[in-house]
Amino acid sequence: MADENGLDLVLVSDKADPPVCRIMDYGKYKFELEKKAREAKKKQHTAEVKEVKMRYTIEEHDYQVRVSQADRFLKSGDKVKATITFRGREIQHSDLAEKVLKRMADDLKEVAEVQQFPKKEGRNMMMLLSPKKA
Repeated sequence: MADENGLDLVLVSDKADPPVCRIMDYGKYKFELEKKAREAKKKQHTAEVKEVKMRYTIEEHDYQVRVSQADRFLKSGDKVKATITFRGREIQHSDLAEKVLKRMADDLKEVAEVQQFPKKEGRNMMMLLSPKKA
């Protein structure tokens, strides 16, 4: 019957008794499956880690710019890595840097949750924020 209609005989389930087959255009079926997979892939968003860098001596306006950048990144579904870099003897004031990072976490508490609290890594102190789940 399949040859008469110019279609293919496709085995759907070989475990059933008797085995189940369908008469269909297999090439068209395969194409539709690939098309659905492409559509699903197009709609998914992979979360990237965006970085916001600053120094602990940052001025108020510059700080607000960094907070708004982080806010924008979080609202688009990305994670934010807030980094404070130290130069020379600034590393002695890591407590001030930690205050800045905690202030940032407090300012962004509506849209973000702290995934990793402020932590020193060499000449940097970093904190990881992730978007809040609704």
